[in-house]
Amino acid sequence: MNKKLASSAFLGAAFLMATSAVGPGFLTQTAKFTKDYLASFGFVILLSVVLDIVAQLNIWRVLTVSGKRGQDVANETLFGSGYVLAVLIVFGGLAFNIGNIAGAGLGFNVLFGLAPEYGALISACIGIAIFLFKDAGKAMDTFVKVLGFVMLGLIVYVVFVSSPDVGKAAYRTVWPETISPFAIVTLVGGTVGGYITFAGAHRLIDAGATGEDSLKEVNTSATTGIVLTAVIRFLLFLAAFGVIGMGLAIDDSNPPASVFRNAAGEIGYKLFGVVMWAAAITSVVGAAYTSVSFLKTFSAKIDKNSRYFVIAFILFSTLVFVLVGRPVLVLVLAGTFNGFILPVGLGLVLAASRRKKTVGDYRHPFWLQLSGWLVVAVMLFFSLWTIIAPLLSAPAIP
Repeated sequence: MNKKLASSAFLGAAFLMATSAVGPGFLTQTAKFTKDYLASFGFVILLSVVLDIVAQLNIWRVLTVSGKRGQDVANETLFGSGYVLAVLIVFGGLAFNIGNIAGAGLGFNVLFGLAPEYGALISACIGIAIFLFKDAGKAMDTFVKVLGFVMLGLIVYVVFVSSPDVGKAAYRTVWPETISPFAIVTLVGGTVGGYITFAGAHRLIDAGATGEDSLKEVNTSATTGIVLTAVIRFLLFLAAFGVIGMGLAIDDSNPPASVFRNAAGEIGYKLFGVVMWAAAITSVVGAAYTSVSFLKTFSAKIDKNSRYFVIAFILFSTLVFVLVGRPVLVLVLAGTFNGFILPVGLGLVLAASRRKKTVGDYRHPFWLQLSGWLVVAVMLFFSLWTIIAPLLSAPAIP
């Protein structure tokens, strides 16, 4: 591919990963956990960023060097595991996408007063329209980049007007009063868990940006996606922390909306509508695209007609929301569920990184392998702790 096209693909992959992560669940989790853990939530974000970068670099490098998607690499490593991984990721992606569609409907409701169901239907049509373009990949890249910058700018404004205690937030980011395994699993799961960690790598494979010659750009693209996500997360954390510092309450029924409204009044509430819609619709696109990319292994027809399956995925998610609805809890639990998927997917990719049949003569750096297995162990521990702790009535780690 030519240099200009390659550059666009790498930046598009970074934004696809970042905007897939920054959805309604991301906004809800960040506001809710800031209320629960105050300044100490900064440490959870910092730790999740470190875990995210290690997971992302390992998966993106191995997949792009091999030129094979995650489920195919997994199948080569452990027979049948790719199909299991695909089912888990599609299920997690569907759970997220129902929440994403709901968030898009809520964004329209805030902006125009439309019932969320109608807003969801309009948003679904916009998402579907992207995949009707002849060059759907390029249209998707442009769409997520533009809305990514819009979200970033609006959240910066809300941070400015909420005037958080940045010094205290910075101190507790490196020296927390409490650590929550549940929050860590949920954040990592919502940022690089499930389909999200594979989103950018699969986009690069579809764009033909593969092989060892592309590794430098792959590293930059993966890191850019995580850093962009982390910046948005920290800014939203600071905005919520600023609102709490002003003595105002964060409403559990819609945590991020109350942050924007308390910080900047009705103008802030309208800005929330824009941010929520932008976050939701880009995540709808990312979840549908990546989930379907995992189904391509099951049938050549799916591979050949992937855009129509993406459209069907969006339509099904919309139908479920319109008929069933969505509580805030679903968005938080979807991130937790995807946190469980991460150690499985990352472990399979790390095992594949040592297989010549998969990566050829490429030698995966030892430090990445070591840190990758450490992330697998940490995420397995924290994931199991989220199950065991409630049964034992165990408090957060002091």
